[in-house]
Amino acid sequence: MSHTKLQEEKKKNDLIENKVKRISILKFSSKIANGFKFLLFPRYRFELSQIKDIRNLHHTRRKRMNGWLKSPFTIFGVILIFVIICLAIFGPWIAPYSFEEASRWSLYAWKPPSPEFPLGTTYAGRDVLSRAIYGTRTSLLIAFLSVSISLIFGISLGLIAGFYGKWVDSIIMRCMDIILAFPGIIFALAFLAILGSTFFYIVIIFGVIGIPFYSRLIRSSVLKEKELDYIAAAKIAGANNWRIMFRHILPNAIQPIIISMSFDIGRLMISLVILSFLGFSDPMFINWGYDIYIARGHIWDAPWASFWPSVMILISVIGFMIVGDGLRDALDPKYQFKAR
Repeated sequence: MSHTKLQEEKKKNDLIENKVKRISILKFSSKIANGFKFLLFPRYRFELSQIKDIRNLHHTRRKRMNGWLKSPFTIFGVILIFVIICLAIFGPWIAPYSFEEASRWSLYAWKPPSPEFPLGTTYAGRDVLSRAIYGTRTSLLIAFLSVSISLIFGISLGLIAGFYGKWVDSIIMRCMDIILAFPGIIFALAFLAILGSTFFYIVIIFGVIGIPFYSRLIRSSVLKEKELDYIAAAKIAGANNWRIMFRHILPNAIQPIIISMSFDIGRLMISLVILSFLGFSDPMFINWGYDIYIARGHIWDAPWASFWPSVMILISVIGFMIVGDGLRDALDPKYQFKAR
């Protein structure tokens, strides 16, 4: 009996030793795999505790995004933006009159709503509903093109200034300060008065005005990111400066840009309306601000001519502002998330 017990204990000890060997082999292989991941992706942390922290961070972000998507205000904002984009894309099929008919002169000026003109007419007998629909395309096109210009140049200049620092940072930031020294609307009015208020120049001016904002925003994020350990690891691994900036730093510093972009689109729409109301708009395009400018003298006898373009402006700006606010709540780690 004692010999049988010894054999059983020996088998148990052998099983335990085999398990220990397997665990040690798995740990060694995981360390080798994590080492390769560290070389390929310098920000990868292979300590188990840090991996758990990263998983918890991803879980928290996913939880934030789910809470953001379930928010009724966010859903409302997304619906508003969806409606505006659909009007801009499918405007020729939705509007009761074509673009040419909504832009030409007729004898039905300042007519009240009727079956022929559902929202009435504005100056020169132009249909208010058709012009309100076609105005979405102009506003969105100018806003998106201007924001794209601001993003491309602002992110590039901010990355270079924040990464290289010293005299490069000083020169770029002083140029940005010069642009910021002028109020945006005054800056746009001055140049459009010289160059002309065409569609091309309006897009360029608004794009230039937004460059300093994005460059300063991305620069502040780059200054924090470039001091972290994974950047030092990337330099040791032999990555060049451009790869470090655009492959490693930019993806981790782009979050504030995403949050600010939605707010900026709404702000640009308001600025475009202000310029158009002051008479600086391209006559080849239908614009809400210009319609309000023309109808300002007929508020009492034809209020529909200025009311409906104002409603379209309100819907567009509120939609982008609500979505921007939701993105901030979902992506900003400083925001105190509450589980829903």
